[in-house]
Amino acid sequence: MELLWKILVAVLLGALSGWLAGKLMKSKNGFWVNVILGILGGALGGWLGSLIGLGGGWVMSIILAVAGACLIIWLYRLIVKK
Repeated sequence: MELLWKILVAVLLGALSGWLAGKLMKSKNGFWVNVILGILGGALGGWLGSLIGLGGGWVMSIILAVAGACLIIWLYRLIVKK
């Protein structure tokens, strides 16, 4: 049951970071695309943060998730080129 809560919090944090990254990057992808990219970016940011020794705490998790989501949105723009 605890694992389910951790997954739910991670998805919600990723969705929030995707929305915030969409605002920061002035993304025109739409809400749901930004949420999905934010979930992926949150996973990427958390993974990269753990590689370089960052992590722990809500604030750092949000910062890493938003940074990862910004990176994913940037890569998405390169690939899709609207």
